[in-house]
Amino acid sequence: MTAPVGSGRVLHAGQAVVDVVLRIPGMPEPGGDVFAAAHRLVAGGGVNTMAAAARDGAEVVYLGSHGTGPFGNMVRAALAEEGVRVLAAPDPQQDTGFSVALVDDSAERTFVSTRGAEAETPLAQLLAGAPVPGDVVCVSGYSLVHPVNRESLIRWLPGLEDGVQVVVDPSPVIGEVDLESVHALLARADVWTTNEREARLLVDRLDAHTEAPARTEAAPAGADGIDPSPDGDLLTLASRLCALAGAVVLLRAGARGAVLAHPDREPLVLPPLPVTAVDTNGAGDAHTGVLCARLAAGEPLEDAARRAGVAAAIAVTRHGPATSPTAAEIDHALTSL
Repeated sequence: MTAPVGSGRVLHAGQAVVDVVLRIPGMPEPGGDVFAAAHRLVAGGGVNTMAAAARDGAEVVYLGSHGTGPFGNMVRAALAEEGVRVLAAPDPQQDTGFSVALVDDSAERTFVSTRGAEAETPLAQLLAGAPVPGDVVCVSGYSLVHPVNRESLIRWLPGLEDGVQVVVDPSPVIGEVDLESVHALLARADVWTTNEREARLLVDRLDAHTEAPARTEAAPAGADGIDPSPDGDLLTLASRLCALAGAVVLLRAGARGAVLAHPDREPLVLPPLPVTAVDTNGAGDAHTGVLCARLAAGEPLEDAARRAGVAAAIAVTRHGPATSPTAAEIDHALTSL
């Protein structure tokens, strides 16, 4: 199912980097060593999200910066292959940065990242993207750890027109950035799409700085007021984050499915597509990219979230970070739900 004619664009305001992916049996002890069973050098970071959106039929534009050098060349080649338009010229002073992704035998991943040209996107470059109603702006929490990108983003977002949807993926670093910047994102976020770890980190931080009442009543009540089932736990977490954030929350929980929490409605559990995971690297990117693509196509949020969940489920059955499926593959898988 490709995007209809006249649909909005997906404008990615985050960072495109290179991923150095190492498959290891487990993390070594401090001072130890471990040999990788396999390795790959591929364009990653925001590239995965943009590729997912493009494969599901969206017109995608990269607003971020990119460097002059082998890593910048790799990023541009990958985006060109996916049909993504790169807005800015390469930075002549530096190359694009890279991230080392360690994927262990449990399919869990850990990252060590560097900074390059992608960490220095000026405000004028974001303004040149000229979002219009119907477009979807995809924002990464990683932007908040880069001073130039953070300043540009926080100045740019409040001026976006009504009808431009902003989807925020807070990323694993959300527990480290200052709350003032987090609140600046929340103030313009239409959808806050997050995994469980990120959600718990943010709830803990926001709870410590707010008097908002807890919203546990949305979860089915058990003997202690909270259902012991996995769904009850997810409902409680999503509802609390929704109350604290004041935005729609899409809580991704892998094999447990997802929860969509809206400030004005009861939270909704979205069941997962049962699969056997072999590599979770890139699953969140696939989810966010397809979510943005479907919103840009004008689909209701609930339908877009269901489709994104299916895309992420397919992605974890494949090795590598850029494993989001095509639109046809998602369509086929949706028939089994």
